[in-house]
Amino acid sequence: MVIGVATNNVAEYRALIEGLKAIEDWHPDRLEVYLDSQLVVEQINGKYKVKKPDLQSLHKTAKELIAGLPEVVVSYVEREKNKGADALVNMALDEQKAKSMKA
Repeated sequence: MVIGVATNNVAEYRALIEGLKAIEDWHPDRLEVYLDSQLVVEQINGKYKVKKPDLQSLHKTAKELIAGLPEVVVSYVEREKNKGADALVNMALDEQKAKSMKA
C-alpha cells in the first residue's frame, strides 16, 4: 500500500490500521505495537484527544480494530531507536517509485 503525500501521523495511523487488518486471521492472544509517533500512541491510549478532523476517522477505525482483539499494547519508540524500521520503509518506497517509473 502506498499512502502518497501525508503527514507522519496520518502515515502512522494508516500503517497501524493496515497492520491490525493483516493480523485479523491470526487471532493472537496479545499484540504489541510500536509506533514512532508519540501523538498517535497517546491518542490510541486515550491520553490525548484527537482534535484534527483528518485523524478522527483514522483513530476511530484503529480503535474499532483494536477492540476486536483480546489484548493490544501500543507503545512509543523514539525515532532514534527505530532506524532499522525506517531504513526498511525507505527501501520499500524506493522500490515502489522505481516500479512506477518503469510503468
